[in-house]
Amino acid sequence: MSQDEKTPLTHPVPVDPITASRRDFLKKSSTLSAAAAIMTLVAPGVRSGAWAAGSDAPEKTDVKIGFIPLTDCASVVIAAEKGFDRKYGIRITPSKEASWAGVRDKLVNGELDAAHVLYGLIYGLQLGVAGPRKDMAVLMSINNNGQGITLTNQLKAKGVTDGAGLAKLVKAQPKEWTFAQTFPTGTHAMWLYYWMGAYGIDPFRDVKVITVPPPQMVANMRVDKMDGYCVGEPWNARAIHDGIGFTAATSQDVWPDHPEKVLGTTLEFVQKYPNTARAMIAALLDASKYIDTMKNRSEVARIIAGKAYVNTDVGVIEGRMLGQYDNGIGRKWQDPNYMKFYNDGAVNYPYLSDGMWFLTQHKRWGLLKEHPDYLAVARAVNQIGLYKEAAALTKTPLPKSDMRGSRLIDGVVWDGANPKAYADGFKVKA
Repeated sequence: MSQDEKTPLTHPVPVDPITASRRDFLKKSSTLSAAAAIMTLVAPGVRSGAWAAGSDAPEKTDVKIGFIPLTDCASVVIAAEKGFDRKYGIRITPSKEASWAGVRDKLVNGELDAAHVLYGLIYGLQLGVAGPRKDMAVLMSINNNGQGITLTNQLKAKGVTDGAGLAKLVKAQPKEWTFAQTFPTGTHAMWLYYWMGAYGIDPFRDVKVITVPPPQMVANMRVDKMDGYCVGEPWNARAIHDGIGFTAATSQDVWPDHPEKVLGTTLEFVQKYPNTARAMIAALLDASKYIDTMKNRSEVARIIAGKAYVNTDVGVIEGRMLGQYDNGIGRKWQDPNYMKFYNDGAVNYPYLSDGMWFLTQHKRWGLLKEHPDYLAVARAVNQIGLYKEAAALTKTPLPKSDMRGSRLIDGVVWDGANPKAYADGFKVKA
């Protein structure tokens, strides 16, 4: 494809406003901004008490936020480790979970108050294709970029180093080629399927796809349970470190600055504890700012590498956090689309078009049998009004639109304007 086709679009796309009236929002934002300004004058040791005494005091002060051992759990961990949570009158307990299915179950039954979770998992629950249907809520986006597709060294020995090479091999040598993703409606499944589809590989007819929890990917590849996988960092870098695989593509190759993990919870929690939900967003926004200050990233890598969190070598995390990529087969580069947590607020806004995109892919691959009302679902799930209140508290810039435009690896533009036609328009689909 041409270089122009690879260039991402970043222009905003107008959409009708969906939150409270502009007058009401500005009034509330002004009040919250004033409160936040007053808080900066209060000694750090008493800020929590001062905040909790206000009318916007969190209804629930101790919150358990689940996470999977991945680099992009950092904002949850740093919010707790650095005390950003206490600034807003809450105390976050990060809860290490074993699998996305476990996160799903604990969110639904209330064992977790919220979670660092796959965007597509939340939408899958909303429509009942990722488990029993449950009204869910996306509070904010946690990160962009930083996932990857790893292939085994055995494939490299067969001459495969990229998607085109894999497509050639799959067509020439039909067999049960096996690839893993982390959850059927999740982000990693969608990046893997989209990448394969862009090279003419049908992920449901040409290969076999299995589900494996992120921390188990490397161990399963080591014993030849799969030919490749899509997962978040550091488990792509770990495969290179352990000498069992290489990076065939990054998720930012598929979609530069793509949505990835979100702070997710149930709609019931938001309705019952709106002030707590706002405080969680604000705490994670402050943590995200801290992480995206590049001089802090080595420290952040050391913290999250600990046994209580990701439990791996610091170096396996740190390099790609700093944008320093090595694909394991001779190419090294400084990636401008490294994992971002804030990017002046561009990362964190819960764009309606981001949520809608996952629905289009669920329909494309047959997970949804009929077209949903894409925009209505996104409006119900993405808590834009609450996010804007937290953004005012933290002085986080807001975009001009609830939609954004992007060009993906196949040159196709997604802007949310016609999701039905977009979902139906792919050559490779269910």
